[in-house]
Amino acid sequence: MKRRGELLRRQTGICIFTWKARQGYDKIALLHPAGDYYNRKAQNKMKLLITGGTVFVSKFTASYFAGRGHEVYVLNRGTRPQAEGVNLIKADRNSLGSALCGMYFDAVIDVCAYKEADINNLLDAGIKFDDYVLISSSAVYPETLPQPFNERQPIGKNSIWGDYSSGKVGAEVCLTSRYPNAYVIRPPYLYGPMQNLYREPFVFECADLKRKFYIPGDGEMKLLFFHVEDLCRFIYIILKQHPDNHIFNVGNTQPVSISTFAELCYRAAGAPLEKVFVKDHPNQRDYFSFHNYEYLLDVSLQNEIMPEQKDLYCGLKESYEWYKSNKEEVRKKPYIDFIDRNFQ
Repeated sequence: MKRRGELLRRQTGICIFTWKARQGYDKIALLHPAGDYYNRKAQNKMKLLITGGTVFVSKFTASYFAGRGHEVYVLNRGTRPQAEGVNLIKADRNSLGSALCGMYFDAVIDVCAYKEADINNLLDAGIKFDDYVLISSSAVYPETLPQPFNERQPIGKNSIWGDYSSGKVGAEVCLTSRYPNAYVIRPPYLYGPMQNLYREPFVFECADLKRKFYIPGDGEMKLLFFHVEDLCRFIYIILKQHPDNHIFNVGNTQPVSISTFAELCYRAAGAPLEKVFVKDHPNQRDYFSFHNYEYLLDVSLQNEIMPEQKDLYCGLKESYEWYKSNKEEVRKKPYIDFIDRNFQ
């Protein structure tokens, strides 16, 4: 086994290791040869801290890694059911106290950092780790930049996403200044099982109700998606390969038109689709689950280490199968009411 540091002393089966951590200070661990550390390394498993863990991306991520035998800890307030097989650290990220003090993790997967303070609160909590992966967002690219957006472009506020964009920019800047070895992942629209946002679930609901589907404009606006399982696969690859690049756009290689997206969702639900194209309503968010904003990402760096992504239809089928049994978990919006009042 490749040791991270020098073996200093061996007494009664207890090994004392010290190594220079990426944070820039010495860490000391007391490890028994037959203990958890050795077992994890021998089995190629990791001890992970995942922020959140109760809805969509964070919950799926926790389930994904726990289901593959990794030792997963989730940090949340404990107000919702936890994913199976995880260890709960019950605490509010904004008032951590000693909840994380002295704890060591092979990696932190930070799904729920939405602003600079979220990063500072975690890094100042006395936590120790080897790797840090931040799930950021493609919303950090100002909409005025040339497309497709690439990782070398400057980040800044995107007016479409408003405060969400500004917060994600602040989180990235804070983390990369305090811990330059962190990995930052910038996804587009995430989809898949456990989706609690009313995006593809809205289309699924319309399909289940055998409704016509109202599509903005000519239906050719492009959307870019990424399956939540592909996101987890990519995180795992990063943690195992430690690529030299530390900032990655992720997403399907090919975008899809909103018209085709509706077709795939109805097909996944096993329902016939009748399209109605809306030409003369100024705000598509009144009746449609995506902003009037088309953008593309350059995902060539992603494809160098993970060239294959889940087929969009297959991913939507998985999402629909979850939706059928978990409709109550979706945060609905009044799109259908608006359509019935204005377009019927």
